[in-house]
Amino acid sequence: MPGTITPATDFNVEKDCQELRTAMKGLGTNEAKIINVLGNRSRDQRLEIVVKFKTMFGKDLIAELKSELSANFLRLCKCMLLSIPQFLAKELKRAMKGSGTDERALVEILVGLDNKGIVAVKRAYKSTFEADLEREIVSETSGDFKRLALSLLQGHRDESETVDKELAKEDAMDLFNAGVNRFGTDESKFNSILCSRSYRHLKMVFAEYKLVAGEDIEKSIRSEMSGELELGFISIVKRIKNTPTYFAEELYKSMKGLGTDDDQLVRILVWRSEIDLVEIKGAFESLYGKSLKEYIREDTSGDFRSLLLTIVK
Repeated sequence: MPGTITPATDFNVEKDCQELRTAMKGLGTNEAKIINVLGNRSRDQRLEIVVKFKTMFGKDLIAELKSELSANFLRLCKCMLLSIPQFLAKELKRAMKGSGTDERALVEILVGLDNKGIVAVKRAYKSTFEADLEREIVSETSGDFKRLALSLLQGHRDESETVDKELAKEDAMDLFNAGVNRFGTDESKFNSILCSRSYRHLKMVFAEYKLVAGEDIEKSIRSEMSGELELGFISIVKRIKNTPTYFAEELYKSMKGLGTDDDQLVRILVWRSEIDLVEIKGAFESLYGKSLKEYIREDTSGDFRSLLLTIVK
């Protein structure tokens, strides 16, 4: 799946470092130069710039940006200079900081990663914060939602391409009997099936479920659960059905109504920019009849907006 950011073909790391140094030297800052470099280089190229900048000038690029920039624009620039595991580890830390936990961010990251990605983020979390991610999630969450988060965090989902039609029928029946077909809900059954089976298998389970229950599994989850647990299971289902649509809906939520959830907007755009942002843009326009670019233009401002629009292309 294509991203909007691809490696610059004429990449010259020394030239880029010089460009950034010039942009921050003397009085005032040339934000346009910073946007042009960061917004038009792939993540690997940007990470190369970080290392080379220190070698050439004996200064840390992120520290230099901190002294020159502020607010959302600075945050976005910093996020673009981290590897994906480092970036998502920091986002998870942010989600659990202070009083209360940002369950939406937690879920979005955990359902958005494959097994390999989860292992890499856990490792990055440990090296960045000298703390165990699993232990921190245990202390920040509770009940059925805690079990759901821990299941996803194991990174042990079946990733095979084979599908067993009989098992899919069995799983669909088990989900039906654990929810709408009984008094009360057996959340653990939903947890064990939705967190361990392969995406391909679950797509078939959802189709079989509709035949058994006479309604979409999303509708059943909404009627059987509430709060963060509902959010968690619905997110898994949406991500499995159609990943670009799931992220398009999340982007829309970050900008609709009064104010913008800048953290979520930055997280999705930076994370997905080299994975599937082209499809996400397409899904967004199909869903909301207006381009992602137009929404960003209306909802943000200044250099922050300019860099976001450069990422979105």
